[in-house]
Amino acid sequence: MFSNGFANFIAWIYQITIKVGENFQSIFLLLMRLTWGAQFLIAGLGKFADLTKVADIFSNLSIPFPVFSAFLVAFFEAVGGAFLIVGFASRLICLPLMVIMFTAYSTAHSHIFKDFSFIANPSLLVNEAPFPFLLTVLIVFVFGPGRVSIDAIIKRKLNERF
Repeated sequence: MFSNGFANFIAWIYQITIKVGENFQSIFLLLMRLTWGAQFLIAGLGKFADLTKVADIFSNLSIPFPVFSAFLVAFFEAVGGAFLIVGFASRLICLPLMVIMFTAYSTAHSHIFKDFSFIANPSLLVNEAPFPFLLTVLIVFVFGPGRVSIDAIIKRKLNERF
């Protein structure tokens, strides 16, 4: 490819780096799904355990239909967490989870958006509770669940079939 030995060496190192990174991609996605999927599941089950308290909090935040919304959030967090853990319907389940996390930011954590200070000081945004949850669902939505997932098994079976 290159006539220069040094350029060939750099190209070889670059190719190895790409291969290593690609191999770690699925491991990273699996760890993100397991860690934050479990946290979603725990959060959802916790909300189910005390829906009245969650509905009261939602009511204080002016979230419409607080009882129904509390149930819906608990359901999607619990089911979404379980789906993320096993990597089933991963991109699809990320959609309602994103809505929940954006809603959490815009209601319970709205103080960071009032004067746009989060732009100059991103740690205000990053240090809020919804951040790792939102980051995880964005990563899984964009990159998929990885090779260690039910979605990957389904994809392989469909590719064999067609």
